[in-house]
Amino acid sequence: MPTILVIEDDSAIRRGVVDALRFSRYEVLEAGEGKRGLELAQTASFDLLLLDLVLPNHNGFEILKALRDQRHTTPVIILSARGEESDRVKGLKLGADDYVVKPFSVRELLARVEAVLRRSPERPSHVSEIPVPGGRVVIARREIVFDDGRREELSERETELLQYLASHSGRAISRDELLRRVWRLEPKHTETRTIDMHIAHLRTKLRDGDSRYLLTVRGKGYMVRPPESSTA
Repeated sequence: MPTILVIEDDSAIRRGVVDALRFSRYEVLEAGEGKRGLELAQTASFDLLLLDLVLPNHNGFEILKALRDQRHTTPVIILSARGEESDRVKGLKLGADDYVVKPFSVRELLARVEAVLRRSPERPSHVSEIPVPGGRVVIARREIVFDDGRREELSERETELLQYLASHSGRAISRDELLRRVWRLEPKHTETRTIDMHIAHLRTKLRDGDSRYLLTVRGKGYMVRPPESSTA
């Protein structure tokens, strides 16, 4: 199930939202003030952010802007008692996907969460081919087909890893997120060196010895260079 980050300073509202989400089988992360919320928004692995606007330390607009600077497609639903049109417009212009004014019903909130997740570009797309420098990856055959006619076979795990990274191109993805999403393992119980080894093998097979396509982002993880920036 998707993981949802809830940043809300009203403990009663936060508890009600978190309990409802968990009852609906979502994984939930939570923060009760802006500093912790900003930290989680920038470092945690999650699929949707439910964000209050009025928070201690950092307001919701600051957190939303910081998130959009780093993760362009992660969906966000703003939760706020501010119903003024100017606040709604500002939130949407900063990249929010939806806006729910307090008080709201749990049923309505869950319906909006489901709707936003369904249309979210954050979810990996089921593509048949991935363009790579000097060729393409054919998912069904698990192989790289280079423009010069050469072919390189990929393992099932290498294919899944490359597909996940490519579907989030331009975003640095942590080793923890890769373990959860690709290996389907909990990071705290798993050695992350296996990811580094798979990345090294992929770079060799992609002829990416200078790491211009599969980037290492120091302190964050790995990233596929966006298509418009890729070089052969």
